[in-house]
Amino acid sequence: MNKSKKIFVVVGSFLALFALVGAVIGGLFAAGILGSQQDDYTGSGQGEVLFTISEGEYGDAIATNLVEAGVTKSFDAFYSLLLEQPEIVFIPGVYKLKKEMSAQSALDALQDPANRVELKATIPEGTTLKNVYKILSEELGIPLADFESAGATPSNFNVPAEATNLEGFLFPATYTFSPGVTADTVLHTLVDKAIATLDEVGVPVEERWDVIRLASIIQRESGPIEGDAYKVSRVFHNRLDIGEVLGSDVTTCYGAGLTGIACLDITQAALDDTTNPYNTRVLPGLPIGPISNPGALAIDAAYRPADGPWLFFVTVNLTTGETVFSETSAEHDVAVEQYLQWRRDNPNAVK
Repeated sequence: MNKSKKIFVVVGSFLALFALVGAVIGGLFAAGILGSQQDDYTGSGQGEVLFTISEGEYGDAIATNLVEAGVTKSFDAFYSLLLEQPEIVFIPGVYKLKKEMSAQSALDALQDPANRVELKATIPEGTTLKNVYKILSEELGIPLADFESAGATPSNFNVPAEATNLEGFLFPATYTFSPGVTADTVLHTLVDKAIATLDEVGVPVEERWDVIRLASIIQRESGPIEGDAYKVSRVFHNRLDIGEVLGSDVTTCYGAGLTGIACLDITQAALDDTTNPYNTRVLPGLPIGPISNPGALAIDAAYRPADGPWLFFVTVNLTTGETVFSETSAEHDVAVEQYLQWRRDNPNAVK
């Protein structure tokens, strides 16, 4: 073999060797054994981790926290994905993730609403303070005593100075909280919503106390027919304007500790009890405090009553909520008899 042929063979051998080495190295990169992928896990992970994104946290903080939580392997693996997708937005909250997830799997999981862990609590309109605390405790898994303690000092909340508790200011709605929320935070959320609603209705700060007290009564007195709340409000406004007692059974029942249908059978002795500070059957003006937590409609009705001459009302059908509004006591007596007849005809309707 001549010299030139030997050189060609040697060079060819080296090229073949380099090609082989390149292929092996390329395979290692592709497998994630070498290169940047060695700083990333593969697959969707294992086990379970609750991961929190706090308000105001951005991509760099989230990337760091994922590594610290054992979810992703490196900051760069996750953050590089965010640089490629600047349109991604993270929603604060608690998410169900896994240990040792690939950066892409972690990102996908954080963008999936199904992985967000939420606690929900629904407060119906007209619920009393005691029952609001009970609902919140049961649905959020927070001890009842925590709510009682947090709400024991109403001056810590943005409520009128006259308030001795948070009755009337725990706005009824469905709320969503993240795990670990405190009773104090929950109550502030409900109170803030009530104050915001008063502001939306246009109630001046100095009138909040009177409006909430009246709205709490309207909420319990009015039925499912929306316009009736405004008529009920007018009845109470008219009676207050002429110095008449409100004559509301539901306030008297509240002070007597009677709730729900139990109020339908309140005794005459209870109705005449002057020691009950909520007894608007005998005591003038609004009761000393709210008797329930009213919704937006009742608040609006309290502040913007309908026009009308009525001084009386009575619900004559407890199933449909049909209510008769009267201007005179004689008209009211006829309506009351209509209600009593309905009770006689429907003895099991309120059991």
